[in-house]
Amino acid sequence: MRPLLNPPPDAGERTRVPPAQSEGTRLPPPQSGGGLGWRRNALARAVTAASILLCVLAFTNVAAAAGIPADYAPMVIEPNVKDGRTEFDLTGAQGRAQREHKRLYVYLGAIDCPYCRIYETFLRQNAHELVQEFARDYLIVDLRSALSVKASMLYFKVGAESLDYKAFMEKIGDERARLLVYPSVWLFSPELKPLMQMPAGTGTFQTVPEQLEILHLVQ
Repeated sequence: MRPLLNPPPDAGERTRVPPAQSEGTRLPPPQSGGGLGWRRNALARAVTAASILLCVLAFTNVAAAAGIPADYAPMVIEPNVKDGRTEFDLTGAQGRAQREHKRLYVYLGAIDCPYCRIYETFLRQNAHELVQEFARDYLIVDLRSALSVKASMLYFKVGAESLDYKAFMEKIGDERARLLVYPSVWLFSPELKPLMQMPAGTGTFQTVPEQLEILHLVQ
């Protein structure tokens, strides 16, 4: 009997033939430097992206929470920012106050001002006692600024007249003209005449009786 030209391997030595791969399922060649380093870099990029997203969401939540609480139904006025000026137009607020025969409680806060958040939190926590007191006699005007807006950049407009902070304060006879403080509060008649001299900042508005004294114009 002639020997086989290509004898089959013994049972213990059978070779395994790899399955054929189609062009669409061919695996990419391994990355140089090893797969572990590549996975670490991908994880680091994912963590960085997530951190940035969380910061953006946190800032958005702070921005949404800033200002006089909604329970007080404030008239919110956003500034017109142009050519280095941050201008708040009080014309509409004055007109509404005259129509409704109410005084104006004008609040200047800053989105990144911790003392503003303290006062706003006080208002929120005591809304059940203060909302009706405000609503009876006052239209609350919420001017939303930022700590980066300094006195020389801040303007108030009434009708056709626009004055910077110092000129506006001097015109109404306010003693705080020399220094811009966040937060600040003004009490005006419907004609924008000041009703009382307010302290710098709102640090004294820490109890309901103190706030009521301000609303009742108790010096």
